Amino acid sequence: MSDANSMQVDKPEESTIDESLYSRQLYVLGEEAMKRLNHSNILIVGMKGLGVEIAKNVALAGVKSITLYDPEPAKISDLSSQFFLRESDIGSPRAKVTAPRLAELNQYVPVSVLDGPLDDSALSQFQVVVLTETSLEMQVRINEFTHKNSIAFIAADVRGLFGMAFNDFGTKFQIVDATGNEPAHGIVSDIDEDGNISVLDESRHGLEDGDYVKFTEVEGIPSLNDGIPRKVTVLGPFAFNIGSLKGLGSYVKGGLFSQVNVPFTTDFEPLIKQLEKPEYLISDFAKMDRPPQYHIGFQALHGFCNKHDGQLPRSCNEEDANELVHLARTLAEQNPSILDGSELNIKLIKELAYQARGDLPPMNAVLGGIVAQEVLKASSGKFGPIKQYFYFDSLESLPENFSRNAETTAPNGSRYDGQIAVLGREFHEKIRNMKQFLVGSGAIGCEMLKNWALMGLGTGPNGKIVVTDMDSIERSNLNRQFLFRPGDVGQQKSEVAARAVVAMNPELEGHIEAKQEKVGVETEHIFNDDFWNGLDVVTNALDNVDARTYDDRRCVFYRKPLLESGTLGTKGNTQVVLPRLTESYSSSQDPPEKSIPLCTLRSFPNQIEHTIAWAKNLFQEYFVLPAENVNLYLSQPDFVESTLKQSGDQKAILESLQSYLVTAKPLTFDECIVWARMEFERKYNNEIQQLLYNFPRDALTSSGSPFWSGPKRAPTPLTFDRNDPTHMGFIVAAANLHAFNYGLKGCDDMETFCKVLDDIMVPEFSPKSGVKIQVNDNEPVDGGAADGFEDDELKKLAESLPPPSSLAGYRMMPVEFEKDDDTNHHIDFITAASNLRAMNYSIAPANRLRTKLIAGRIIPAIATTTALVTGLVNLELYKVADNKTKLEAYKNGFVNLSLPFLGFSEPIASPKLKYNDKEVDKIWDRFDIVGDITLQELLDYFSEKEGLTITMLSYGVSLLYASFFPPKKLQDKLSLPLTKLIESVSKKAVPDHAKTLIFEICADDANDEDVEVPYICLKLK
Repeated sequence: MSDANSMQVDKPEESTIDESLYSRQLYVLGEEAMKRLNHSNILIVGMKGLGVEIAKNVALAGVKSITLYDPEPAKISDLSSQFFLRESDIGSPRAKVTAPRLAELNQYVPVSVLDGPLDDSALSQFQVVVLTETSLEMQVRINEFTHKNSIAFIAADVRGLFGMAFNDFGTKFQIVDATGNEPAHGIVSDIDEDGNISVLDESRHGLEDGDYVKFTEVEGIPSLNDGIPRKVTVLGPFAFNIGSLKGLGSYVKGGLFSQVNVPFTTDFEPLIKQLEKPEYLISDFAKMDRPPQYHIGFQALHGFCNKHDGQLPRSCNEEDANELVHLARTLAEQNPSILDGSELNIKLIKELAYQARGDLPPMNAVLGGIVAQEVLKASSGKFGPIKQYFYFDSLESLPENFSRNAETTAPNGSRYDGQIAVLGREFHEKIRNMKQFLVGSGAIGCEMLKNWALMGLGTGPNGKIVVTDMDSIERSNLNRQFLFRPGDVGQQKSEVAARAVVAMNPELEGHIEAKQEKVGVETEHIFNDDFWNGLDVVTNALDNVDARTYDDRRCVFYRKPLLESGTLGTKGNTQVVLPRLTESYSSSQDPPEKSIPLCTLRSFPNQIEHTIAWAKNLFQEYFVLPAENVNLYLSQPDFVESTLKQSGDQKAILESLQSYLVTAKPLTFDECIVWARMEFERKYNNEIQQLLYNFPRDALTSSGSPFWSGPKRAPTPLTFDRNDPTHMGFIVAAANLHAFNYGLKGCDDMETFCKVLDDIMVPEFSPKSGVKIQVNDNEPVDGGAADGFEDDELKKLAESLPPPSSLAGYRMMPVEFEKDDDTNHHIDFITAASNLRAMNYSIAPANRLRTKLIAGRIIPAIATTTALVTGLVNLELYKVADNKTKLEAYKNGFVNLSLPFLGFSEPIASPKLKYNDKEVDKIWDRFDIVGDITLQELLDYFSEKEGLTITMLSYGVSLLYASFFPPKKLQDKLSLPLTKLIESVSKKAVPDHAKTLIFEICADDANDEDVEVPYICLKLK
């Protein structure tokens, strides 16, 4: 083997996982699965579009090594989808020129090239073998060896808009976790002797038949706490059964259950058997009859290649298509069980022949994402693998409005021959001259730009791509945003991504523009009417709902198609938004996130999520809000006065100002350590003592039941121990962040901390009577003057503050939360603070990685899902470019690579409105009016042209006209141009740059019935 980066395949195992690089993927796979990946050497055969897509995704994921095999010389047509090849590489072995560029993706993954033959000796070095662009005979031969030697085997190919994959992971393949779902957990409310478990009414258990659970803290049946997983039979959303418990005791109280992933094994058959009796994973439930047809068709293609010296059928060639049909018929007759009585679909087989030489980037992205995830499953045992055949097509993406024949699909020696072979030259020119706007150049954005560069999108004389992203590159991006390299960290994403795809396809030079502006209300002077009107399609690659919603509203207003997508770990979705055809992105919304009751956060946590949320709030209370309030006090003359007038906890704000400016203002870092130690005592000992004073462990509710039961867990005060790493972790992080607030130099030296801590005298604490603690959110929260602090006392507290003039120029530094900097103590503090709180309440702690996920609201991500989703989006882009007008031609996609599952549905049609026998589109239609006409002219227009009587007219929040206005008031308004009417009512002039104005109206139809109608768009210029 030759090595692409001077690293050995059998390099020593990495002792630790680089969390700064793999953090988002760790949340998908987990640490144990990632460690298993580090044991896997992967062989990938074939370095055309599909092979390199698989290799790219696997390299980003982080396996032990990747070895490439493809001695064939690169051709110009390979550039249709092989993004690591350049025109200067033509004639050189594909694997050798690909390897060094692939190696750049991940410093931890050595990439080698196999120079010798694919014999048993070579194959035995690998844990997973992936074959693309190989003959069926070679697949069978290699699979025979891999099956016998417990080496996972995957074969995959893409032919135009058709794709297939086959898995054989051997016998007794162990699956550690089939779904990757967060384990269910909950609180037990009752257990009977038949093993029927009831959970608290407010929380569903979330279990399914066949799941396993274990128990802790069950009183009365001690054997249930033995940690042995028990199989579940679901009885309902709040109950399940685990089998008889007779003779084991009687339930008293308490109990927690948690789901356990129990590994299991599954058997795969070798390829030679599956060829005759295939098992399919359905890729599209609207096409359930197609896998057997494709099983015959792909075998027929191998037979065709054997007869024609390895050549596939020529594009749209009728003679070759008929020969393939003949071969398919013969195979169907020899293996009648495959079609199981169904007729051979001649049309599908011919289409397979017509497209066989095609090589489409979106199809490679789809299959490459799926197959790469199967490689990771084979290496780690994480998630359920494909059993065993997978066939996929996107024939709906074929152009209907452009000619496609032997002449228009013939190769002409261009880098786009692979696309032309399927879609035709005329349609390819349409793609080249499209004007595309990409919002976001992160993970999905990078994949999108890669696909477009290979497709030639925007490279024509009238074509253009505009990409905008305000973010700069961070190290954690490198694991899935594959256009970026370590040397790019800190640079603007859009600029680096644009340069990368120009290098990939030099024809994009001058046809791609990188911007750094956020798309929003504040940049409408940049992304103005001319900009939006000049676009053909808008594609979102965003990670937040607000930005997506704004883009969606813009696309609706300018009537532009929008391609929307998103990922969450192994899950992904795509949505097509089409003018006058589909609903918009904003038409439906996800349900709101379930919030944690405040009383639970403050006093009664029972899950680690509660303590992490509490710690995140504590971070704000310590290091953000006080510093911000101090700066407001010093810069705003009326800050104290306005604070005293507002409702809320004025006392806390004023006491915080006094503390942070006077009584507890540190002058040295040692004083920051003292502050941190005192806060430890206050939060984890004193406040817990006070809570137990108010509600002793044996307290009863008004109904006579134990107060500390169900979701309420009785806490225990903590005694500080500097030998406990969690205790010290809190002190170190809190002291450093407090020092940051005051501009003092931080310190991590343990000797310094220990010396100061040994000299601290912590005062004794005695709980106080009269302290009120909120038990549920329905109880009033005391604050301000209400808790014994009168207005006069608040004023005295305010007067005790140092005058701002005495601190001229002084400012504190609020901490700006940043989750991905491992040196700033932010996540360290939240982890320690949360786990100390968990210790108080006997809740299992969370490690730093999990705390970071929850506190940082991180979206788990992996390159495989991103590639798949982006491929699906671009298959829809072909349809948009073809101007397809039938709703059923388009597909919204829903995928979960962990199961695996692919589901597709027609987009939801846009709703319609009716008035006076007219039908209009509720989302996409409007009344377009040109010119700054008067109010009277507007009323007359609607009366005469639309048969509508306007009863109310508004602009923004200003009501400009209503039929119930007094006649004299109306008389003054009717003659005013609409811009003057706006000015007279709102007291604000219409901006000079405004070209359009939006008015909302209420109207009655010809029968004087109130009807819902679209808005008015007034074009001024």
